[in-house]
Amino acid sequence: MENITTSGAIVEEGFVYTEETHLTVRKTSLFFPGDGFTAYDSKGQLLFRVDSYGPDAGDTGEVVLMDASGRCILTLRRKRPSLHQRWEGFIGEGLEEGQDKPIFSVRRSSIIGRSSVTVEVYKNPSEEYYQIEGSFACRNCTVFNSDKEGVAEIRRKVDCTTNVVLGKDVFSLSVKAGFDCAFAMGLVLVLDRIHGGGDDNEEEEEEGENGVDVENPTTENSTI
Repeated sequence: MENITTSGAIVEEGFVYTEETHLTVRKTSLFFPGDGFTAYDSKGQLLFRVDSYGPDAGDTGEVVLMDASGRCILTLRRKRPSLHQRWEGFIGEGLEEGQDKPIFSVRRSSIIGRSSVTVEVYKNPSEEYYQIEGSFACRNCTVFNSDKEGVAEIRRKVDCTTNVVLGKDVFSLSVKAGFDCAFAMGLVLVLDRIHGGGDDNEEEEEEGENGVDVENPTTENSTI
């Protein structure tokens, strides 16, 4: 079948779909960087959630991705010290379940200036590599596999009834058929920790240069 990636499950098989999936992601609080999230499918059903426990939640160096029922499916931990802001992903509750090695890691490609983000997935017998390019602060970035194929993308959300681009606290996550949605959502959480408190001047400059196409906005019918 065309437009299907062969990546398969990285976090959980149940979140790998045979059709391209479009999620609406919402920040559940706007007051602090690293706050909670909810993610809904195209039918409005809750798929993922990340709970926030106050202003210090983003400083713990750990974030937990849960399914709609509250089951922990992925734990992300910041590796310290790390100049590249390296994060590691563990299945379920991670170390509490006896895991001593992460299933993937995410880091900035460079510590200087704007840079892409490199993702390493640890699979037997070899590793997989992904690159995230674009600006998460502007909600305009794409996840590429090692063949430079786009497998997931983050875009500004558009109200289809008014053709108005919504605020950055609501955005779209489109995931290619055959690519793990839970893994893609985990990457969103890491990007939020790395870039979520991005500089306003940087955001304005990027939007001026690369911009969001309000004339032809990204909608849920777009393809990767």
